[in-house]
Amino acid sequence: MIFATVLLAAACTPGPAGGSPSPSGSSSAPGASASPSVQESTTAAPPSATDSPGGEKLGWGPGQKDLDAAAAAVSAMTVSQKAGQVLLPFYQGLDHAAQAAAIERLHLAGSIVMADNVPGTPDGQVDTAAMGKVTADLQKATSADGRTWPGLIAVDQEGGLVSRLRTPLTEWPTPMSYGAAGNPFLASDAGRSLAGELAGLGFNVDFAPDADVTIGPTDPTIGSRSISGNPETVGQMSVGFSQGMLAAGVLPAIKHFPGHGSVTVDSHLDLPVQPASTAQLEARDWMPFRAGIAAGVPIVMTGHIAVPALEPGMPASVSKATYTVLRSIGFKGVAVTDALNMEAIQKQFPGGSAAPKALAAGADLLLMPPDVEAAHKAIVEAVGNGSLTNDRLNEAAQRVITMMVWRGRTGVPPAPGPGSSADLSRKLSAAAVTVLSGPCHGSIIQGAATVTGGSAADRARFAKAAASAGVTIGTGPTVSLIGFGEGPVKADVAVSLDAPWSLASSTAATRIALYGRTPGAFDALLAVLTGKASAPGKLPVDVGSYPRGSGCL
Repeated sequence: MIFATVLLAAACTPGPAGGSPSPSGSSSAPGASASPSVQESTTAAPPSATDSPGGEKLGWGPGQKDLDAAAAAVSAMTVSQKAGQVLLPFYQGLDHAAQAAAIERLHLAGSIVMADNVPGTPDGQVDTAAMGKVTADLQKATSADGRTWPGLIAVDQEGGLVSRLRTPLTEWPTPMSYGAAGNPFLASDAGRSLAGELAGLGFNVDFAPDADVTIGPTDPTIGSRSISGNPETVGQMSVGFSQGMLAAGVLPAIKHFPGHGSVTVDSHLDLPVQPASTAQLEARDWMPFRAGIAAGVPIVMTGHIAVPALEPGMPASVSKATYTVLRSIGFKGVAVTDALNMEAIQKQFPGGSAAPKALAAGADLLLMPPDVEAAHKAIVEAVGNGSLTNDRLNEAAQRVITMMVWRGRTGVPPAPGPGSSADLSRKLSAAAVTVLSGPCHGSIIQGAATVTGGSAADRARFAKAAASAGVTIGTGPTVSLIGFGEGPVKADVAVSLDAPWSLASSTAATRIALYGRTPGAFDALLAVLTGKASAPGKLPVDVGSYPRGSGCL
């Protein structure tokens, strides 16, 4: 994908920008087509991994030789082994040995690591040495039955709210920052850096980025996990981020097809219904997925969302019509379900019953069944009774193995150390910070401020950044921080740390969208408040009377 240059200009007053200028492109490998502006990264994403020798290309990452190797492996497997290859389970707590044993016993594809599986230090940080040993042990378990390709060691690490691994790894602001910054080169650099730190700990799959297009404050689930309310922007930035991840040796997964940002029910709790027509979905929700598929993303995650226009009452993750659409728009990689322990799926398909249903519909990889033993048994039984064909199971297992044979032979570049990307995270927040109302240049506060709102940790980070900027805390204008789900507020300065929608009804004269609560985000905020930096970001979503694209002109 070739990205046009993004020009980010400083301005004197905030106002509608007439739509944020967004780069566009059409080829599979990004590169600079014009001289970058001051705010741009000068590093383009690398060539696609499809350039590695693997024979004839398959239209995504692997080549024909990878497919042939996977087909030979699947042909020698029992039904039990193939059933394991399409299951990616979770586990509770720190009993890593039990999970490794389950991987060996059931021939599982690997494991996802959740926050409660992450070993910590006494001061509450990630014990990176112990984490590396855990992933190594889980990886070793995947080869116990003679497999020569790597297993899937996965995590959810989007940045912002969804970050299973925290300090000393680099903290990243919300994905909405990429939409506000409007710079796919920066998104690519961030994807490479975030994934590089994961790869250094033994992870090879990250269920990111989120390619959902948010509809605004009535979207209860995705919110700031969405890059933008503009489908084209979501597509461009998610492609850039994905290609950066691939360059670091980590497989990205765009999610949640057919689109979770435009439904008003949280699928963790119940089944959302998407009332849009297929034409409406094509024009909005599916556009970023088309961009990702055209760029060769290896994994697409399906959500637990009912789409009456496709198959009434049926969650997309277990709907044959959904997978038919996904394949019809060109996807040739691994289709993974969202977590099968979520209420949206469990209410209709309890226990292990969702597993063979999803496979029969067209899924290739089943994420987080509530009981992996029951799911494995259900798949084997379904093949036995004919409700799941052996050919369909073969196809699913073959796709997963093809991907991992490819991943294994393309190698992993040297990994950066944990926390090595703090400057890039700070740069992202500085490029994203958006002034909705108030001055666009000069000091907003004069050497002192009173901070309210947010969490105690937010206020402490504000105070630390303020001290570095020469600002004392306790007197002066009131700066009110708006955390996730909070607001609106009354203050001199209102600052949203998550999605910016609460700013619409806040009464502050100065309203600023920050899109993050990292140390770097607060540094960027204080630079704007003290007049040491401009606010170049543009609103990636509509906020009350402020249309998408508003900001300092």
